[in-house]
Amino acid sequence: MTTLRVNGISLHVQVLAPVAERAAPAVLVHGLGVDTLASWYFTLAGAVNDTGRRVVMYDLRGHGRSERPATGYRLDDFVDDLAGLLAALGVIGPVCLLGNSFGGTVAFGYALRHPDRVSGIVAIESAPPVEEWLSRARRRLELPAGRERYGASTLAADLGSSRPADPAELARITCPVLCVYGAESGLAAALPWIRNWLPQARIAVVPGQRHTVLVDAPAAVRELVLPWLDTLEGRHPDDRTDLGALDHHQQRPLRLDTAL
Repeated sequence: MTTLRVNGISLHVQVLAPVAERAAPAVLVHGLGVDTLASWYFTLAGAVNDTGRRVVMYDLRGHGRSERPATGYRLDDFVDDLAGLLAALGVIGPVCLLGNSFGGTVAFGYALRHPDRVSGIVAIESAPPVEEWLSRARRRLELPAGRERYGASTLAADLGSSRPADPAELARITCPVLCVYGAESGLAAALPWIRNWLPQARIAVVPGQRHTVLVDAPAAVRELVLPWLDTLEGRHPDDRTDLGALDHHQQRPLRLDTAL
């Protein structure tokens, strides 16, 4: 097991090195609760590594095999951990961030602070740290199961006190963005808001799937993410590759919307 000391705590980290590095490193960030880096390890990590990217996975503070401090669970703390982890690994160039659920919010939070260090973002069942999304996360943590799971820490209170981003701030995120949602997810109703916040985003909807689309339908997610990652290398800022057209051409059983 590999651990690194970051911001005063130990984080469990796994790195997959490519046979030949041909693209920017990819950092995979998992969600809150019972989630760990394993959700990436058994779904997309190997396939992303095969594209010629060094893949970095880690357990968030308070999760998996990482240290569980009693306090320090604001969104800024999670973003600080990501920044510190990259520094500890000697990663100085732009990275592609893949985040599942709250992990996507951490990715957006990092991009707000360091827009020049992010080459692209894949957000699965996630949204930027605006009030609407943080309120949703706060309500879930306040449910009995959440209170029991985090009773020994200040996670619920800390996350609830995180400063939301003003939607106008999201203009700082200029990198390409791919958002993937399950059609039956509670986030489906928020898709028009996502389009307003991130006009450059490509939005993909997987029929019949809920919030756990990454784990429940990994093959479908891979079919969306891998071609999109290919467009990042040498991609011109004005290139507007239509994933909907790509999907139709390849006859994949997925629904992709670019104008929700």
